[in-house]
Amino acid sequence: MTEAQIKLKRTEALLAELIPEALTQLNDARLHELNIIEVKCSRGRSDAKVYVDPANFTEEEKRVYMKQLRKARPLVEDFCLKDQGWYRCPKLTFEFDEQLKKSQTIEELFKKIAKKEEA
Repeated sequence: MTEAQIKLKRTEALLAELIPEALTQLNDARLHELNIIEVKCSRGRSDAKVYVDPANFTEEEKRVYMKQLRKARPLVEDFCLKDQGWYRCPKLTFEFDEQLKKSQTIEELFKKIAKKEEA
């Protein structure tokens, strides 16, 4: 691993710790229960995608949470800046992580194919 990759991973790990802490500081209790799965920073650490656990939310609930997270983004970034003393914080983009759902769907398809081949 190069030094730049190490710094990138360190920033991602730090943001993964700071973001849930920042969300608990907000007045909206709904945001307190969100689980951050992963944070992926861009190469230059100017942008970061924050993957949130969908936790069986309906599509309407997801829209409401995304709206709240977009409103809370500047506050979360400000919290990270003040906590770490950074000059600049990555611009955060929140997304629900649908990878688990996709992998479960693929597993179900494989099981169906296996059953058809057995029959």
